[in-house]
Amino acid sequence: MRPVHIAMALLVALIWGVNFVFIKMALTGFPPLLLTTARFTLAALPILIIPKPPQLRWRDLALVSTFLFVGHYAFLFSALDNGMAPGLASILLQSQAFITMLLALPVLGERPGGRQLAGACIAAAGLAVTAGTIGGDVTWMGFGLTLLAAASWAMGNVLTRRLPPTPTLPLMVWLSVVPPLPALCLSLAIEGPGRVAEALSHFNGVAVASLLYIVVLSTLTAFGIWGFLLKTYRAGLVAPFSLMVPVFGTVTAHLVYGESFGPQRMAGMALIFIGILVPSLPLARLFGRRAALP
Repeated sequence: MRPVHIAMALLVALIWGVNFVFIKMALTGFPPLLLTTARFTLAALPILIIPKPPQLRWRDLALVSTFLFVGHYAFLFSALDNGMAPGLASILLQSQAFITMLLALPVLGERPGGRQLAGACIAAAGLAVTAGTIGGDVTWMGFGLTLLAAASWAMGNVLTRRLPPTPTLPLMVWLSVVPPLPALCLSLAIEGPGRVAEALSHFNGVAVASLLYIVVLSTLTAFGIWGFLLKTYRAGLVAPFSLMVPVFGTVTAHLVYGESFGPQRMAGMALIFIGILVPSLPLARLFGRRAALP
């Protein structure tokens, strides 16, 4: 990859990693389901200038978006609003990688390889170790909702694989058309009209600025850059940069919120990270090159 494109890939990872802190800030002014509504209402505005790809059917958009956007972000925002630490969430959410692998078998008929199964077992052990640290800054509710967010994201990944080839940015924009109405209905039903009216009538400057970061940078800009990189290079060359997201997420959460990671939690997070890393790196090629050295 050209140095400028490596820098762009790292910038995307940084934007997505820092995003967890901005979500936490946005929740100071918006309840989670209303935040989901606002995010995708704004993210869908580019449909005014970006036409819908003709190969995408509305029922397919609705099905994919229900999991990839509505469930994923409604659960994640609710988790961070219910006792989930942003740094830990950035790691835990990456369990979507091996959940995607498990779901791909019954839905797509894709059988996992040995390295994928090994990575899943390591990551599952990391989840168990991390769960043992729940208490204080992390609740069972937040932990469970984050896993549901990861599972919903994973199902969205699998269903996206069934869509016809589509440029990333138009796909993300038109998928954003689906969530606002169901998310608003859920917000009114669960969070209540009173809380919704309070949030909309008393704007919190930090929350609004954080919402703009989530929409403009994390959704539209980052996905646009990511889509360009995926069109320019092989997916296997670009995808590993996403492993930097939890690194940036944990560092930012520590700097902004003073989030601490004790030995047991660090061990669990490390296992999750290693479990995701094992299927992603070209280990055979690396070891093959090493063996060839004099």
